[in-house]
Amino acid sequence: MGDAIVDVIASCDDAFLTRHNLPKGSMQLLTPAEADTLYSAMGVAREMSGGSAANSMAGVAAMGGSAAFIGQVAEDQLGMIFEHDMRALGVRFDTPPLVEGPPTGRCLILVTPDGQRTMNTCPGASHELSADKLDRELIASASILFLEGYLFGPEKPRAAMMEAIKVAHAANRRVAFTLSESVCIAGRKESFGRMIDSGGVDLLFCNEDEALQLTGRADLKNALVELSIKVPTLVVTKGAEGAVAIENGERIAIPAAPVGEVIDTTGAGDLFAAGFLTARSKGASLERCLWTGAIAAAEVIGHYGARPIADLKALVKL
Repeated sequence: MGDAIVDVIASCDDAFLTRHNLPKGSMQLLTPAEADTLYSAMGVAREMSGGSAANSMAGVAAMGGSAAFIGQVAEDQLGMIFEHDMRALGVRFDTPPLVEGPPTGRCLILVTPDGQRTMNTCPGASHELSADKLDRELIASASILFLEGYLFGPEKPRAAMMEAIKVAHAANRRVAFTLSESVCIAGRKESFGRMIDSGGVDLLFCNEDEALQLTGRADLKNALVELSIKVPTLVVTKGAEGAVAIENGERIAIPAAPVGEVIDTTGAGDLFAAGFLTARSKGASLERCLWTGAIAAAEVIGHYGARPIADLKALVKL
């Protein structure tokens, strides 16, 4: 459950980012007017469906898992692209489109020669997702409900997410949550904290910076101790240094999976979560879950775009 976004990806040099006051490797929110201005300045672009949790579900489907997605698009061309792409990938997507209101969300992604991506997101219709659009039977039937931090800010989709958590836990299902991006935490730290403290999250994904920001700690070790007390399973990605998971007092760390050349880091965290969740749903060990996530992440950063193009099912061999 998350943002329904269409990614628009183009290459650029560092000077382009400087001219447009875009911090390299960052993520910022844009108004529709700002998105139009930036889009007109971008070079030749590729359009493909995106969104953090949506990318993860595409990865789950690619690894042979059964996946569905709940997210809001508008009744427009980008909305049709998103709907087609999800279904073509084998992901169930039945959320009715928004007839009146903002357009389908888009993320303008600029990739520099070193593979770093700078994301500029106009959420549009995705932040209009409301609780009445939830498929409660679908949520109750899933072994894991996966939620993304990008969607947790605005009141309407946040209320929908909290309702989804209630439905999942009432059906004795597990809830996984990703903090998504450091920029999400600044204005949502208290709401994230309340959700975690109340037992709403069974499995938390974050990176090192996000763990430090959420806890307010200066030391990563202390931050992880604090979070691991609050959530049954904590998974922390560390970029080129790999990942670590803490569960029931057990701590397992792995290095990053090898990759020939880093082309585009877009979707690395999304596919890591996809691999981990797919392995977890199949009963794999904690270490195997980490390795499955690492392999999936390595595949996606070896090409443009946040969706896998290689045979992930064969790569991860679940």
